[in-house]
Amino acid sequence: MSVAFDHARDIVALERSLGIVVEPQLQGAIIDHPALVTLVNWVYVWAHWPVILGWVVWMWTHHRDAYPVYRNAVLISGAAGMVVFAHYPLAPPRLVPDLGLVDTIALRSNSYRVLQPPSLTNIYASMPSLHFGWNLLVGIAILRHARTILGRLFGILLPIAMFSAIVLTANHYIVEGVAGGAFALTALAISAYVTPHWSRALNHISLNRLRPVAVPARRSRTTGGCP
Repeated sequence: MSVAFDHARDIVALERSLGIVVEPQLQGAIIDHPALVTLVNWVYVWAHWPVILGWVVWMWTHHRDAYPVYRNAVLISGAAGMVVFAHYPLAPPRLVPDLGLVDTIALRSNSYRVLQPPSLTNIYASMPSLHFGWNLLVGIAILRHARTILGRLFGILLPIAMFSAIVLTANHYIVEGVAGGAFALTALAISAYVTPHWSRALNHISLNRLRPVAVPARRSRTTGGCP
């Protein structure tokens, strides 16, 4: 899709104007170290869907009152992302020959292809990076609701590790990661405002449906004359 590569050139030009075209240098620093490449691959693959699913179970079982706000933030950011994916296809950096980047996932990992088969993936759905944005939401939730220092530390490190992984694996530009974070934080702010209103409205509807309907009492018929 030529338009996706046109958009990629625009993104590279934007990053160049901002002085942040550092993806080749960052990947170049790890590409000759198999252990580091394996580490960022594992973060990209296993710290996304598996962590998100585990987080959903944890929030639902331990912090059910707070869960709807984060759930709705994921849904809102996902819906907004779908709109952008449809109207702004973008070739990821691993597909742009001029950048000289390597698809480390395809080169040294088969796990991602198992979790997310290529036939079910739109490779041009790259902007914004919800891969990072959703992990940012998960990290914020863990930081706010974990009861241990280790749990809170995990909440801090998770989005940092994922932002590094999306860039080092050449799956996203730095600008895409920033956009993904902005989408996630905006969705969280919207959800924090609207979710309580939605909950009250749904509770009101449910109570109205469950409230028994008053049935007028029947008047008893008399068979005799006047007393």
